[in-house]
Amino acid sequence: MSMHTVVLGDSGTSPEDVIAVARDGARVELSAQAVAALDASRRHIEELAAKPEPVYGVSTGFGALAVRHISPGLRAELQRNIVRSHAAGMGPHVEREVVRALMFLRLKTLASGRTGVRSEVARSIAALLNAGITPVVHEYGSLGCSGDLAPLSHCALTLMGEGEAEGPDGTVEPAAELLAAHGITPVELREKEGLALLNGTDGMLGMLLLACADLARLFTSADITAALTLEALLGTDKVLAPELHAIRPHPGQAASAANMLKVLAGSGLTGHHQDDAPRVQDAYSVRCAPQVAGAGRDTLAHALTVARRELASAVDNPVVLPDGRVESNGNFHGAPVAYVLDFLAVAAADLASIAERRTDRLLDKNRSHGLPPFLAHDAGVDSGLMIAQYTQAALVSEMKRLAVPSSADSIPSSAMQEDHVSMGWSAARKLRNAVDALTRVVAVELYAAARAVELRAVGGRLTPGAASRAIVDALREAGVDGPGPDRFLSPDLAVAERFVGTGALVRAAESVTGELA
Repeated sequence: MSMHTVVLGDSGTSPEDVIAVARDGARVELSAQAVAALDASRRHIEELAAKPEPVYGVSTGFGALAVRHISPGLRAELQRNIVRSHAAGMGPHVEREVVRALMFLRLKTLASGRTGVRSEVARSIAALLNAGITPVVHEYGSLGCSGDLAPLSHCALTLMGEGEAEGPDGTVEPAAELLAAHGITPVELREKEGLALLNGTDGMLGMLLLACADLARLFTSADITAALTLEALLGTDKVLAPELHAIRPHPGQAASAANMLKVLAGSGLTGHHQDDAPRVQDAYSVRCAPQVAGAGRDTLAHALTVARRELASAVDNPVVLPDGRVESNGNFHGAPVAYVLDFLAVAAADLASIAERRTDRLLDKNRSHGLPPFLAHDAGVDSGLMIAQYTQAALVSEMKRLAVPSSADSIPSSAMQEDHVSMGWSAARKLRNAVDALTRVVAVELYAAARAVELRAVGGRLTPGAASRAIVDALREAGVDGPGPDRFLSPDLAVAERFVGTGALVRAAESVTGELA
């Protein structure tokens, strides 16, 4: 577990805070300010609960059942029942990092003092996170509206000491046993608390923030592999000149071009496009790499803007306003998050598409400007990287399917009370798959481009730049062998995938270039 501590309530929550808790096991604490806000809003809820007038979520049923006024003697049962009945997820278990992000983000909203829960409820969630107890949450159960209902309900169920959870060692056990082993008392829910625990967009927001962190690394990685391919194809780096990108001032495009220029600095391979088979211009997949990756970078910047706004939000229904009013609202609708989740899946698919086209160009002797067919040792006897490109193409095809928007769909629920939903959870789940696929696609381009650069350097007439040499050396040290006769390729590709996914590729390049965007 991380020794880092994230304190809720003193200042705003950052994307880095979420990543620290979700992935690095950072501890969570509530500030005195947060506890005071929780206690103040709770007093308003208790005052309303004592009045005869019905208040949604406090003294009524939920959704289409909100027409029934609930007597005081049944209100604790009402809150328990909403958690139990809504914990209706099905399918595979959701990843630990996603559940931790979801729990932390729900706690962040509770700590805002806008939901009306008691401070002990918030402290109990923090205790679960700090103990490394992760509720079992299932793949299916959220429509991205009225919150990520089933996923959050499974978390609330663990808080009540019911259902199943994963311990810090990864073993799934009854939640009651895990709580007892860590000295955590199950929560007895009171008015509004069950509703407040499950009425947020925390799952889709958590997955958005995790994906943004991964995509930031992958956009840089794709700039690096595009530069290696340009180098291996003896292309020109003149198209990367800052003045050319200044006249079309998209910031992401300029950043990608600058990254590629840094990687190519000092290369003896670039600029030979006029040699044996003269080219006026490089192909689009090489020449337009900054434009495509840059557009993805700008999409990512927009997604982070939406994510930061959502981090600054208190999503619940009803909410406790600063003047004490408790008001119904529609802020739980996931449309803002769902749209950017889908948008990122489109950008990821297109980045994968252009990377695959560059890989194919490296392998085709008719377009690779002197490289051996499929980068094979003895073409005909050896197949080289022929089937690695097949794998890459299959991944790209899958990513195109994943780019079909979830947010354009809606299936009414709750007897037509909830008659338009965002499907944001589904958008987030498919984006996670797209991020994994993009990592593999970039890894295949890296694998091919590194081999091609080495083949160009045979004999010493043309030498790659220092950054390329550092990348190839690091890849070889990681366990990927260089050019040679055919061998079992899957293990090499798996190492290349880890090399990209862990950030080792970026670190290897930056050991020469300095920090890349």
